[in-house]
Amino acid sequence: MTEPAEFLWPARVYYEDTDAAGVVYHANYLNFMERARTEWLRALGFEQDRLRREEQCLFVVRSVLVRFLSPARFNDALLITARVVRLGGASIDFLQEVRRDGETLCSAEIKLALLDADSLRPKPIPRPLKALIGAQLS
Repeated sequence: MTEPAEFLWPARVYYEDTDAAGVVYHANYLNFMERARTEWLRALGFEQDRLRREEQCLFVVRSVLVRFLSPARFNDALLITARVVRLGGASIDFLQEVRRDGETLCSAEIKLALLDADSLRPKPIPRPLKALIGAQLS
């Protein structure tokens, strides 16, 4: 079996991303990862606002396990990765990394749930999206 496809999204560290020590504030790594997942979904042809409007579904973060390995600093060019490692009926698990020049600065295991936009109860992933994600896993 081949390794699941890894989505890559470039980002730049802006001054607003840093703390008083001039390094990326810890919570901003999660912002970078969220943006990468949004761009991954967009690359598959799905927009989150359209999924909410047309399918009445929302992706929400269920759990996060983050490992901070080395700091990113102002003006660093980063590469944010997103790789699906498990696809459930109403959930998607990702492994994500923030890299600089090939070095992993931060890694995370992120579990998402798909919820009905009105009831906020779990809802199956729409079939067209699930088929595309499943194809990345095989």
